[in-house]
Amino acid sequence: QVQLVESGGGLVQPGGSLRLSCAASGFTFSNTVMRWYRQGQGKEREFVATISSNGGTTNYADSVKGRFTISRTNAKNTVYLQMNNLKPEDTAVYYCNARSFPGVWGQGTQVTVSS
Repeated sequence: QVQLVESGGGLVQPGGSLRLSCAASGFTFSNTVMRWYRQGQGKEREFVATISSNGGTTNYADSVKGRFTISRTNAKNTVYLQMNNLKPEDTAVYYCNARSFPGVWGQGTQVTVSS
């Protein structure tokens, strides 16, 4: 059974940083492209970042490029999202997703950027 468990969200002031984690199980993590998405209140879920199975290739939405960094530790079946210089418009529930299982989502982790 594929499971994704996100953590690390919270309340942070504009300009602050957070590091999200996503622990994966139930599939061969090291062979799987992983992605982060987010969904703001009243908005559709949107792509944030993706990382190749070996971590060598990453891509980002234009809105987060230069501020967010996706990474992974295959030995721990975990993917991360380092978020710096956070802005109020980054407020959302953040989800990770395995490209091989596009319909499987975790519970998400809430990120709120506010002064």
